[in-house]
Amino acid sequence: MDKQKQTELVKWLKQQSAPAKHWLRLSMLLGIISGLLIVTQAWLLATILQALIIDNVPREQLFVQFSLLICVFIARAIINFIRESVGFVCGKIVRQQIRSMVLNKLNQLGPIWVKNKPAGSWATIILEQIEDIQDYYARYLPQMYLAAMIPIIILIAIFPLNWVAGLILFITAPLIPLFMILVGMGAADVNRRNFVALARLSGRFLDRLCGLDTLRLFFRANKEIKDIEQATEEFRKRTMEVLRMAFLSSAVLEFFASISIAIVAVYFGFSYLGELHFGNYGIPVTLFAGFLALILAPEFFQPLRDLGTYYHAKAQAVGAAESLFTLLTSIEQPTPLSQNNQLMTPAQPLTITAQQLEIFSHDNVRLAGPLNFTLLPNQCIALVGQSGAGKSSLLNALLGFLPYCGSLTVNGIELRDLDMTDWRKQLSWVGQNPHLPAQTIIDNIRLYSAEASADAVNIAMENAYVTEFINHLPAGVDTQIGENGAHLSVGQAQRIAVARALLNPCHLLLLDEPTASLDMQSEQRVMTALNTASTKQTTLLVTHLLAEAAAYDQIWVMENGLIIEQGTQELAKPD
Repeated sequence: MDKQKQTELVKWLKQQSAPAKHWLRLSMLLGIISGLLIVTQAWLLATILQALIIDNVPREQLFVQFSLLICVFIARAIINFIRESVGFVCGKIVRQQIRSMVLNKLNQLGPIWVKNKPAGSWATIILEQIEDIQDYYARYLPQMYLAAMIPIIILIAIFPLNWVAGLILFITAPLIPLFMILVGMGAADVNRRNFVALARLSGRFLDRLCGLDTLRLFFRANKEIKDIEQATEEFRKRTMEVLRMAFLSSAVLEFFASISIAIVAVYFGFSYLGELHFGNYGIPVTLFAGFLALILAPEFFQPLRDLGTYYHAKAQAVGAAESLFTLLTSIEQPTPLSQNNQLMTPAQPLTITAQQLEIFSHDNVRLAGPLNFTLLPNQCIALVGQSGAGKSSLLNALLGFLPYCGSLTVNGIELRDLDMTDWRKQLSWVGQNPHLPAQTIIDNIRLYSAEASADAVNIAMENAYVTEFINHLPAGVDTQIGENGAHLSVGQAQRIAVARALLNPCHLLLLDEPTASLDMQSEQRVMTALNTASTKQTTLLVTHLLAEAAAYDQIWVMENGLIIEQGTQELAKPD
């Protein structure tokens, strides 16, 4: 990853902190208070030691100093606890915002974009990568300011007592961030490669897990186990590389901090032996000044050490941010989306008109067009063509999942100006791969029609021929179907999806080869039910077979993204 890209990602990460800026400021304020308490604690300790060792003050007379010291200890513990809590809240707010942005973006891009990556990859992005930016906001970002402010407070306390000790700390302090930057330059790139490897491993594992029965059927299970073991070992090596970078960064910080503290200790040692006579503004060096400087010296470097520790969190966040940044900012529509969000009139029949319509992928590749057509209310159109002709692309454009240029109007309103949530309520859709998110059969059938009566549900199941297999299941309509219908055959799942569409009659019925997974007898029955339903609403059927379109008002033939022929059912008759 080049430096310019890292700078861009860091800038983007900082911009995301806007909703939590008040919590960030509170965290920094608590850190400054903690720094002041550190100076106070060191001052009290030096005072007590000077009084006991040099001035021979009885311990009874130092009751106030001891009491204040105990209060400072308690106050620091409370402040640090509150600061940790505030940092967690800060990171939580940002994580929730970014996760919401990602989910909204995926909802906007639609299933066409989402299915291009394995489910495991999206789980890694939405869960792990967003979680891995927590410490950047909770710890690193506040510490970046405190690493400059707390050492200044400590220098202000030391310089009036001994300018040599203050100068030693002042000169050696820049060495730590300098070497931290040098060591950490490759950390973000290492983390980025690690996240890419994790996304691939997650996607691969989940895909193999979903296809476990198929792998066993073809005796490929052992081979895939070995492949996953090899991929896991490679990921382990990448993770150890990240840890090596983190430990190296910490070792460099500790080395330079130790040298600086040792130099301060040597200076005061020779001063007490009478070998050095400068740095005390012409007055004898005191035990108070030496103890105060030596107590504060480690605390002077502690914010820088903490920053070094959290620098790994920054590198981790930058590595995680790359895919998030690309998803949220780099995927543009060919034409900007309107913000009108107009609503449809619920009872109004639909007239859909396309003029010079060109449909694009999210990568700005033209999938179909230019298209010119008019779909009238209650008209039944069959869209016929070979795979790749652009049929499904047209359906996905109508669903609002693909961007387009030209004009695509619904009752005179541009589709991109419609509120997509409201528009999709006007649609029913049955695709080749049914999606059954609910746990039971009845819940999937009533997914969009929760208030439907039992009689309406039974009629929909009979028309979709769900009743043919429902009585053979252990719990009937209440049978648990597993994740996305894992306990059903593809044909059974498809019938449930058809029943769901029949139970939810809308203005526009979109059918994308709804009988592709059915046997011939079931296909004829389901098509009969769908053809009956199509007479009550505008219908667009995508199919490879002209025979399935014989009962439709018109047949549109697509080839290479264009509608090359339009006609009546006569097209479906063989020569």
